[in-house]
Amino acid sequence: MEKLRGMMDFCIRHQTVLGYSIVSLLTAASEQIFSSVVFKCPCNSGNMLYGSVFLIVPAFILFVLGYMSNAKMWRLLTGSCRAEEPCSCSPWGTCTHYCHVLVPVTARILVAPLTWIAVALLRASFYECAASGSSLIKNLMCKDKGEECHKVLVRIPCDEKLLEKEKEKLSIEFLSLQAQSQVIGWFLIAIIMIVALVLTCVSRCISPVSYLQLKFWKIYSKKEQELFETKAKEHATRLAEINTKCFFEATDPAPFRTPSNEDWRKISLLYTFNSKEQYYSMIHKYINTNRGNSDRFRKGDQDPPVLGFVDEANVSEAGV
Repeated sequence: MEKLRGMMDFCIRHQTVLGYSIVSLLTAASEQIFSSVVFKCPCNSGNMLYGSVFLIVPAFILFVLGYMSNAKMWRLLTGSCRAEEPCSCSPWGTCTHYCHVLVPVTARILVAPLTWIAVALLRASFYECAASGSSLIKNLMCKDKGEECHKVLVRIPCDEKLLEKEKEKLSIEFLSLQAQSQVIGWFLIAIIMIVALVLTCVSRCISPVSYLQLKFWKIYSKKEQELFETKAKEHATRLAEINTKCFFEATDPAPFRTPSNEDWRKISLLYTFNSKEQYYSMIHKYINTNRGNSDRFRKGDQDPPVLGFVDEANVSEAGV
């Protein structure tokens, strides 16, 4: 039991890293399946298109799915274009606000697409197929060697015996296409790790709170989310029971207080940090500013990337 509790504590403390690791492993496994089962290079003039599609399109699909499953993006967009409340801020200010929110979101979403591309480059199948049909590679490898060289070039990804037979007719550079792909893959992985390290260091350096307060803040956000879902289920259940009972018994419902549309809108706003008045969430801010009616509720600075976790809902909300 103690070991199990220790493992749970470890998972909770490192849930972000573990989450990215699981996404990366699943993406790598999917790429392995595609390469082994689905991918079959046509070995004709369509090599370039076919190989490029398998390298890029799945990464693009993962990118789109990442946006579709991101709760923070839907929290930003939901209700933002209501006709009854035209936007009063400047287009530039609105664009800046959206970019400020979406840039960190995009950085996290890119984990899966970049993992696909990096793993595909390390396996080299997609790259070899695409490169063998590239006009640039053809001109480089078959310079002054005639049209027959072009025909041989596009067939080589499908026939290793042909590669051995025709290697004297081709430039030695072609024989290193697999090595080129793997080198590009390792460079891509190195760049991703360096950028991730730099962004993490910068976000921590500009953090408006200290290390331990940040740790406390994350604990508070997690507990508030858990309690909110529990209370929301209880409240919704009670309201459903009252309405259902009144429907079947043909009676009028007793007064039952539930948050107004404006109350829901206020706590659904994205969190903004104000160093003079410390609040740990929009609910915390709402409760301590006369239910959002005080001018203090509207005050806030830009949300630093390190505080992005404040608006992050748990996985169960991602499909809303």
